[in-house]
Amino acid sequence: MKLATLKSGSRDGRLVVVSADLRRAVDATPVAPSLLAALEDWAVARPRLQALSAQLARGTAPGAFDFNVLHAAAPLPRAPQWCDGSAFLNHGRLMARAFGMAPIPDADTVPLMYQGGSDDLLGPCDDLPLPRESDGIDFEGEFGVIVDRVPMGCQPAECRERIALLVQLNDVSLRALGPREMRTGFGFFQAKPSSSFAPVAVTPDEIGPAWNDARVCLDLRVDYNGAWFGHPNGGDMHFGFDQLIAHAAATRRLSAGTIIGSGTVSNAAMGRGCACIAERRAIETIESGQAHTPFMRFHDRVRMEARWQDQPVFGAIDQRVVQAARRDPPGGI
Repeated sequence: MKLATLKSGSRDGRLVVVSADLRRAVDATPVAPSLLAALEDWAVARPRLQALSAQLARGTAPGAFDFNVLHAAAPLPRAPQWCDGSAFLNHGRLMARAFGMAPIPDADTVPLMYQGGSDDLLGPCDDLPLPRESDGIDFEGEFGVIVDRVPMGCQPAECRERIALLVQLNDVSLRALGPREMRTGFGFFQAKPSSSFAPVAVTPDEIGPAWNDARVCLDLRVDYNGAWFGHPNGGDMHFGFDQLIAHAAATRRLSAGTIIGSGTVSNAAMGRGCACIAERRAIETIESGQAHTPFMRFHDRVRMEARWQDQPVFGAIDQRVVQAARRDPPGGI
């Protein structure tokens, strides 16, 4: 089953069921007005949405229409929580080696995770408005999961059963701001503006055997300004999503609709390229002593897409960076 949210003028958008080839859709608001509402009553909503999906596949869904990605918001335009892991150890090791950072002693046994902003998640074709090029604008291609309710202390095996949907995302980073924030001990804040999401969230069965050991074992193709940048595979996660969820739920309950990210998809095989600029710069530094690839500038464009059996899964993220419009304080200066 594939689900999407269309922009409707409301904060949470309008829920639709999307066909397997992402060409057709049908209104799902008789089941739930939004994806968040569906997730909050997932045991009831899921079978009804699956029945609607089956009708759409047979061509018998009443009121079906052409799905236009330009009208799509993020599957969850806002979520109870957005927690991003760093489950690809190759990415962390490259960064540490290139920039002389001390290794984290237990990084291979305890997942790393930060809590990002979940109140304003961007759609697949939305511009990325940012204040300054000098902040080191970077994209990060990732996979993620959206969970049903997860009780505190939930163990990985049970956490796997709490995964409702899979997503693909761009975890935007401002690299010049991150180091100072990390040194404070409080973690990322300004360095992590709004993340953006591919248009469609899918149930794990939609990718067949590519959903393996709680990992999305698909290539994530990244094109930067129209040129290939990388196609790393999501199967190299050191920690599966079940382990990441258990880590997040160790000391708190997770509300239905919480999103857990994989961290930047990264493979040790250099021929697979990269899913973020910082990793390419790290490789350049290791190989030649100096980074050559600049960070993003205004009007640069990034495209990310994962496919299974040469068919679209989540649809593509295809967006450009723009300068944020200046906003004067109320009453003027």
